[in-house]
Amino acid sequence: MLKEMGFYRGVDLGGWLSQCDYSRQRLDHFIEEKDLEKIAAWGLDHVRIPVDYNILENEDGSYRDDGFERINRALAWCRKYGLNAVIDLHKTAGFSFDEGEKEAGFFDSEKYQQRFYSLWEQIASRCVGDPDHVALELLNEVTEPRFITAWNRIAGECIRRIRAICPDHLILVGSYHNNAAHAVPELDPPADSRVIYNFHCYMPLEFTHQGAYWVKELDREKRVSFAEAALPADYFDHLFAPAIEAARRNGTELYCGEYGVIDQATPEDTVRWYRMIHETFEKYGISRCAWSYKEMDFGLSDARMDGVREELLRFL
Repeated sequence: MLKEMGFYRGVDLGGWLSQCDYSRQRLDHFIEEKDLEKIAAWGLDHVRIPVDYNILENEDGSYRDDGFERINRALAWCRKYGLNAVIDLHKTAGFSFDEGEKEAGFFDSEKYQQRFYSLWEQIASRCVGDPDHVALELLNEVTEPRFITAWNRIAGECIRRIRAICPDHLILVGSYHNNAAHAVPELDPPADSRVIYNFHCYMPLEFTHQGAYWVKELDREKRVSFAEAALPADYFDHLFAPAIEAARRNGTELYCGEYGVIDQATPEDTVRWYRMIHETFEKYGISRCAWSYKEMDFGLSDARMDGVREELLRFL
C-alpha cells in the first residue's frame, strides 16, 4: 500500500520547523520551494516534515495561525512537484526525545495529553488535505520502555479523535527506545487498516553517530570506518526481524521514518551503509525516509556529498 501510494522513498526536512532556533530567518528560508523541486528531481516520492508543537501553539495552548500556514505552504509545494508528505509531530508539550528540550511529564499528565489530542484535531482540521497524499505521524521517538503502556493508550485515543475528522489518512505510530525496531512488537495492534508501524534506524550507533556530541556513551574522538564496523550481510535482516514479524502478525506495513549516517563518516562509507540497509528495505518492501535533506549533521544535499550523491540516490 505505501509503495503504491507514494510513501516509499523519501527524505526528512529536519531542522526547519523543528530542532531549530525558531527565528523568522530559519522558518522562512531554511527550506524553500526550490528544495522541494530538487527532492522531486532526485526521484523521491515524499518528504517527512518534523514540526515542534511550539510552531503551532503558544505557551498557553492557544494556536498560532502562522504555524499552520507554514505547513500548508509546504504541502502546496509538495503538490506542485508531485511529492507526498508526512506531518510528524516532533515534540509535544511535556515530551521531547531530546532531554535538552526540558520537556517532561506528558505520559503522566492528563492535561498534557488533552493538549496533544486537541493539537492533532487542529492539524487534522487545518492541514491534511487529500488522504492519499498526506500521512500523520503521532509523535517522534518515545524514549523509555516504561512509557509504552501509557503510550498505547494515548495513541489509541488520538487515533480515535483524528479518525472523526480524517477517516482515511495514513497514521504512523512508533514504539519506545526512540522508535527502535525491536520495540515495535510492544505496540497495540493497529486500530484500522491505515495505521502503520513506524521505526527508526541508526545502527550500529558507533558508525552512524561517530563523533556525535549528543551521544554520551560514545567516545567523541573515535572514528569507525564501514569496514571496521564489520557488519554481516544479514545485519539489518536480523535487526528488523521483530518489527517485520509484528507487522505481518497484525496485518500492517512498516515505515522507517529516519535512518542515516553522520557527516563524520566519509561520503564513500556513507554510501556503503546506505547500500546495505537498502537491500533489506527492498527485500521486505519497507518504506523509508532518510535523515536528512540538509545540514543537521546528516545532510544529503550538503556539498561534501556532491561526489557520491548520484550513487547514493540509488540506495534511498
